[in-house]
Amino acid sequence: MDLQLRDKRALVTGSSSGIGRAIALSLAEEGVDVVVHGRDADRAQATADVIVKAGGRAVVVLGDLAEDAAAARAAAEATAAFGGIDILVNNAGTAEDTGWAGATATDWLSLYDSNVASAVRLIGALTPGMRDGGWGRVIQIGSAASPYPLPERAAYSAAKAAMANLTVSLAKELTGTGITANTISPGPTLTDRFRELTSSFAESHGLSDSAAAIRALLDGPLACPSARLVEPAEIAALVALVASPLGASINGANLRIDGGFTPTVN
Repeated sequence: MDLQLRDKRALVTGSSSGIGRAIALSLAEEGVDVVVHGRDADRAQATADVIVKAGGRAVVVLGDLAEDAAAARAAAEATAAFGGIDILVNNAGTAEDTGWAGATATDWLSLYDSNVASAVRLIGALTPGMRDGGWGRVIQIGSAASPYPLPERAAYSAAKAAMANLTVSLAKELTGTGITANTISPGPTLTDRFRELTSSFAESHGLSDSAAAIRALLDGPLACPSARLVEPAEIAALVALVASPLGASINGANLRIDGGFTPTVN
């Protein structure tokens, strides 16, 4: 299927690894010019190099989006790279969270700034250009922890819930502009980081390897009707559809991609 994305321009934050990297590669395969963002120059460049080697166009911008100046600089550099941004994917953030017992109010604010205010900064910087062009897509990468909060990830869960909430408000704010705003909320995802965590889990629980740990988790706390973890490429494919002209009527939505992990009616 042709998603009609060729020559669109995207900024994917946090795209030097994991889900963000998969999104950047997927959009590039559809002909999108991609601005790869990260805080590690080598890892971000490695993602961009894969795109360029495959015949696409990609540049790198760096910076901590929790800082006003760095976020403004990243937005300006992204806009300058390809003459504008049509698609903003707010994926950057942190899940580091010590739960109710170990976190202070300052810790909550810091995590909120990293996950939510970072997105707000880029929305404010880049949607005016989308308005001028009469077309745009803003996509937040949320989490199943939003409708299904975890006590050990209390601040993270709350921040992701805020992302889903602000997206609906943004969709209404952008009425009639040609810009849509949506949240895509993955469940537990088989990223390299997740594999590292399962290796540690296997060691601490006397399991043979990471695969055995994943099976144990799917039989226990991560059980879902699909009986499998989400693949980053699956999330990326959904992002590409929502970002495309074919997704014009998907607006103000929170799309779960979690194998049925979240025990709620959507």
